[in-house]
Amino acid sequence: MLLLRPTTIARKTLRVSTRKFATDAGQLRRTGLYDFHLENKAKMVPFAGYSMPLSYGDVGQVASHNHVRTDAGLFDVGHMVQSNFRGSTATQFLEWLTPSSLSSLKSYSSTLSVILNENGGIIDDTVITKHADDAFYVVTNAGRRDRDLAWFSQKLEQWNSSDYAKNGPVEMEVLENWGLLALQGPRAASYLQALTSFDLTKLTFGTSAFIPLEGFNLHVARGGYTGEDGFEISIPPSETVEVAKILSKYPVQLTGLGARDSLRLEAGMCLYGNDLDEDTSPVEAGLSWVIGKERKDNGQFIGAEGVREHLKNGPPKRRVGFVVEGAPARQGAKIFSKDEQIGIITSGIPSPTLNKNIAMGFVKNGFHKKGTELEVEVRNRKRQAVVTSMPFVKPNYWRG
Repeated sequence: MLLLRPTTIARKTLRVSTRKFATDAGQLRRTGLYDFHLENKAKMVPFAGYSMPLSYGDVGQVASHNHVRTDAGLFDVGHMVQSNFRGSTATQFLEWLTPSSLSSLKSYSSTLSVILNENGGIIDDTVITKHADDAFYVVTNAGRRDRDLAWFSQKLEQWNSSDYAKNGPVEMEVLENWGLLALQGPRAASYLQALTSFDLTKLTFGTSAFIPLEGFNLHVARGGYTGEDGFEISIPPSETVEVAKILSKYPVQLTGLGARDSLRLEAGMCLYGNDLDEDTSPVEAGLSWVIGKERKDNGQFIGAEGVREHLKNGPPKRRVGFVVEGAPARQGAKIFSKDEQIGIITSGIPSPTLNKNIAMGFVKNGFHKKGTELEVEVRNRKRQAVVTSMPFVKPNYWRG
């Protein structure tokens, strides 16, 4: 580990788990689009400490899900925490906090990564965008806001008082109250292209740019949380409502948390608090690919020892996908091999796209191979579950 030395310088209803993310104080935050959601007849629910739209009007969650798979939907993800990290050693600092290879990342490219604790457990998953060697844009989860910001503050203080900061400190700026909109779906690019002179064919999956959009100049990243082609658009507070109105014109459909959860699960993507936590390493979570190849053996990042132990000797558990017969398996359902409990379901839904019950969960190492037949206890009855590759639905990313 890097040691820092002080220096002198539809009708069907899909269930989305929101209860666990409600704020203890009962006072929910609001994104800049709260009134906009109410004007559009949103059903608001507590999620990650925010009041967020579950659905809109009489459009069911399955119908919203299918619209994103076939056309385009617009999501308010302004509850996510957007931050800038700047400084001459910003790359090295973030490579200490995460196991990813950020020094080799091209400018205006992004990577999924994980923030690790001292044991190699996942404090949060994050998307890191490199603007330059000394400038990064980082998006983290709203439900981990307090934990993340306290960790960043602690580690920045540690870094900036060490020999590594002799060439200048690293500074963090939280973009409070900024909007973040996700335009997702196979027709998202054609709708967005009609609003900008920027050639979106040059913006491939995992890259970003500042783009002129109907008089605004906005940071647009190609990617998202649905498995479809799409864009995540960062917007200053004073412009968020107007941009949302521009992007939500027919046939783009406003889409809430219910569809977002089913879309991300079909895409095999994790939800922090369900599928990831501080007792789970990136190796256990099936996220070894976020660890830089050259960093697996020698990378000096927080939690490296625990991660290397799992890489070398195998993790005690592994995240896998399932297709479950009969009733859908929900979070907390027990997984069995004969009479032995060998795991637990962390997310599960009836898939609107596949018309099958899909789930993901963790099983003991050795039971994770594709095609392994297990059982899941649903409604006091064991049901057949087959380990299945993820993503469940083939991604539709634009790679040029």
